[in-house]
Amino acid sequence: MSDYKNLDPLLHSQLRLAVMSLLLALKSAEFVFIKEKTGSTAGNLSVQLDKLAQAKYIDVKKSFKGKKPLTTCSITKKGVLAFENYVEVLKGYIEN
Repeated sequence: MSDYKNLDPLLHSQLRLAVMSLLLALKSAEFVFIKEKTGSTAGNLSVQLDKLAQAKYIDVKKSFKGKKPLTTCSITKKGVLAFENYVEVLKGYIEN
C-alpha cells in the first residue's frame, strides 16, 4: 500500500497515540493522570512525551503543586492537525 508512508510514524506508537487521544479530548492533563489512564511506566511515558513535545504536538509545563512537582501536558494546534490527518489516513485504509 502506497499510503503507508502517509501514516505519521510519531503517532503510530500505541502509547503516543493514546496520549494524543486523551489530550485531544481533554485539551490538557497532568502526568499522573496520563500515566494511570495509559497504564504506562513513568520512565516510558516521559520518553514518549518528550518525543511528542519535540515534534511540537504537545506542550509540557513543569511547575509545583505545593512542594510536589507537577507536569501538565496540553495538545497544540499542530498536534490536533497531525492527529486529524492520521485518522483520515486510517479511514482511507478502512474504505479501500
